[in-house]
Amino acid sequence: MKKLSVGRIMMGDVVFPLFCRTMFRKNDDKRDAGLTVPDNISITADLHYGPDPEQVLDVYKPLPLTPGEALPVIISIHGGGYVYGDKERYRFYAMDLARRGFAVVNFSYRLAPKHKYPAQILDVMNCVNYVMKHAPELGIDPGRVFFVGDSAGGQMLTQYVAACSNPAYAELLNLTFPEMNVRAVAINCALSHLNSANPAVKSYLPREAWTYGRELRVMEHITDAFPPAFVMTAYGDGLFEDAFTISHHLTEAGVENELHIYGTKENPPGHVFHLNIRNPEAIRCNDEECGFFRKHME
Repeated sequence: MKKLSVGRIMMGDVVFPLFCRTMFRKNDDKRDAGLTVPDNISITADLHYGPDPEQVLDVYKPLPLTPGEALPVIISIHGGGYVYGDKERYRFYAMDLARRGFAVVNFSYRLAPKHKYPAQILDVMNCVNYVMKHAPELGIDPGRVFFVGDSAGGQMLTQYVAACSNPAYAELLNLTFPEMNVRAVAINCALSHLNSANPAVKSYLPREAWTYGRELRVMEHITDAFPPAFVMTAYGDGLFEDAFTISHHLTEAGVENELHIYGTKENPPGHVFHLNIRNPEAIRCNDEECGFFRKHME
């Protein structure tokens, strides 16, 4: 096996994660400044779906609650280049989705470079399995499941749902799934391919990862059983072209999908703009995604 140079290791495992954690945190603090937890949201916090401290989730539901009611559920997979982020950074966005009439699962997963692939996709599996196992007490309906994911989380969403809807790919990944019905997904400002030239991907994948071959080429495993997809990007999104790639592969596989581009070239929203719940384009995007989910509720 070819050894990595010191410079490449530093870029992949030290410099890039530190840069992301510093700059992304600064931007997230600015985005969420002044926001408070809304009074009309029920919060079940800090449920552990695994033994690691990062394997924790919250469930948000709109008030008032009806006793015995099982709500449709959105499971959110956060972004952050595989090296940054947790449920705390997504709580206001997830609560805002819950305000639209859904239970929302907002969870943290183990981060690279300390934890390499496939730790993160296994955490998605374990989180979903936990939530569905405890669906009755959490007040969610396993028959009405939706996913949202952005950036790196959008890539993980696509891989997980591709496996969920393709038994051969699930076997290749060694993933197991609970009894549930994934009605639709929203793939937001997502990474479409695991390109080894991308520093985020370098941090995410172990050195031997490319021996996995087809396992990492997610688009090859999408079938017509993949659920309907709302694919979103914006004119200021650094992954703008990836949305077209994802939509193209879904269409080629016979999957219902809608490609939405937000903002204008003159006033372009940036990457993952939809997390800024005070932004007018974010409000429109999140309304339209939840409308897409309602259309596929039954």
